[in-house]
Amino acid sequence: MASFTNEGTDGNIEIPDRVNASKDKDILIIKGRNGTIRKDFTKLPAYIEIEDKKIYIKPYGKRKKDLAIRNTARSIINNMIKGVEEGFTYKLKIVFAHFPISVKVKGKEIHVENFFGERSPRISKIIGEDTKVKVLAEDVLVEGPSLEDVSQTAANLESSTKVKNKDQRVFLDGLYIYGREEGFK
Repeated sequence: MASFTNEGTDGNIEIPDRVNASKDKDILIIKGRNGTIRKDFTKLPAYIEIEDKKIYIKPYGKRKKDLAIRNTARSIINNMIKGVEEGFTYKLKIVFAHFPISVKVKGKEIHVENFFGERSPRISKIIGEDTKVKVLAEDVLVEGPSLEDVSQTAANLESSTKVKNKDQRVFLDGLYIYGREEGFK
């Protein structure tokens, strides 16, 4: 492995004082006040090193594709740092016209009950250890430090109430993502 101290600032990421970063083999661990995020960079064709409160990303080559890989890694790591500092929130709206929908959180699952009068609830999983789901009247808030986990949980919830075999212009019932924010409520 090469030393990264003479590299340009393109692939460098400053680590804030409130955040700790460490690396175990190809797994990057970012810790902050909102929790811990682990990301496996095994399949990423780049070197990632941590030195002096900086993360250095150096792709294996110098082609345009390699620079795109570096920028992708930088974006992922910046989202990890932003997540452990501020967190991410997705807002979903409960919409119904036919039967009143009720949403309940049970452990690591979200149960959508009485969707179109169905007797069994539609179940979607909560992804990630630190992801929290709150039901507030007609809104559902999905919060957590990991952008991937929060967005996937919101997408699971939205797709679990997808209307099938009916005209979607008439049957608008379901849960729909209407807002994305940085930070917790």
